[in-house]
Amino acid sequence: MAQMNMLHAINEALSIEMEKNQRMVVFGEDVGHFGGVFRATSGLQEKFGRDRCFNTPLTEQGIAGFANGLASNGMTAVAEIQFADYIFPAFDQIVNESAKFRYRSGNLFDVGGLTYRTPYGGGIAGGHYHSQSPEAYFTQTPGVKVVVPRNPEQAKGLLLAAIRDPNPVIFFEPKRLYRASVGEVPEGDYEIELGKAEVVKQGTDITVLAWGAQMEIVEKACKTAEADGISCEIIDLRSLAPWDVDTVAASVKKTGRLLINHEAPLTGGFAGEIAATIQQECFLYLESPINRVCGLDTPYPLIHEKEYMPDEHKTYEAIKATVTF
Repeated sequence: MAQMNMLHAINEALSIEMEKNQRMVVFGEDVGHFGGVFRATSGLQEKFGRDRCFNTPLTEQGIAGFANGLASNGMTAVAEIQFADYIFPAFDQIVNESAKFRYRSGNLFDVGGLTYRTPYGGGIAGGHYHSQSPEAYFTQTPGVKVVVPRNPEQAKGLLLAAIRDPNPVIFFEPKRLYRASVGEVPEGDYEIELGKAEVVKQGTDITVLAWGAQMEIVEKACKTAEADGISCEIIDLRSLAPWDVDTVAASVKKTGRLLINHEAPLTGGFAGEIAATIQQECFLYLESPINRVCGLDTPYPLIHEKEYMPDEHKTYEAIKATVTF
């Protein structure tokens, strides 16, 4: 085990796979000698050369189109979209090309070696163009997987699994935790299974579900609730597409209650899909309505960022309201 932050863990995962897989290339805006705007790819060009880690023009649509072309020819393409807010110009290439490449060719061709890495979320005073959480847009697209890690150990294992998965994957990285999240990470090569949630803490009174940077938030809220005698079961969903219905449903059947927390706006957020599925699976076990603590239905505000965020205080109050319903 080694102590490292999330950036170091991501960088190590990329380096490990580039050493093993000579067909893997890393590309995006400023990812070469500069190492990316957050330095996630720092040192990769020096180690593996300009042919395998290189800069692209400032065109997200072009990055995604180029990635599709490389992957369809058998390359392992890891494309960085510098901020998740700027993934939208590439939307057509991702949802109409990456996700459907295998299906439309009758499995003759695929882009399974393709991974999109992109930092998402707020908490860094980035304003409305550098703080969004767009994961739900892609969960409605069959053919692409969506993964979000919560800490360095998870980031390394999930990213290695994503790069090696035979399907295109969008890997959302919580930028607020890049340097803030530090922990023990296994040395060397390991994978964490995609599509499998993790029960981070056992509990009996309420299931609290989140992913990515919000896991830290719900853990703080649950700690406060525990002081009030409320036993919280905490689940990290990790993969949103596909998501682990069985693990969440089993937990809710035990606790009888569910609270879902995510940073993206409430309306159309992935919490709505989870709530609909769990009420169908667990209707006769529910002791109270499923609760959601999410971002506001506004553009991401700069000076009102604290008011926007679904923080531990909002989450704690929602836990109490759900348990005492």
